[in-house]
Amino acid sequence: MIDPVVDKIQTHPKYLELRAKRNSFGWGLTLLMMVVYYGYIAMIAFNKPFLAQPIGAGVTTLGIPIGMGVIVFTILITGIYVRRANSEFDELTTAILKDVSK
Repeated sequence: MIDPVVDKIQTHPKYLELRAKRNSFGWGLTLLMMVVYYGYIAMIAFNKPFLAQPIGAGVTTLGIPIGMGVIVFTILITGIYVRRANSEFDELTTAILKDVSK
């Protein structure tokens, strides 16, 4: 048995817009994260001398701040997604529910 409310939501133009925007944005961020993460892993695998360069006179190598950059990048793109989800995507969801519940 198909719920008529679910059917109304799935055929609503704003729902289709929400789905398209959310999917393309999510996949774009996923691709970007994979490039950054696997790029770092590839550098570890194929260019160890570059990452092993010491920074200054200490024992810290260049790989440490780059690795921390990957972590910070992950936090940043998560924040970007959450910000857009809490504004644009939530507004579209509210508009869809408002239209369907009439």
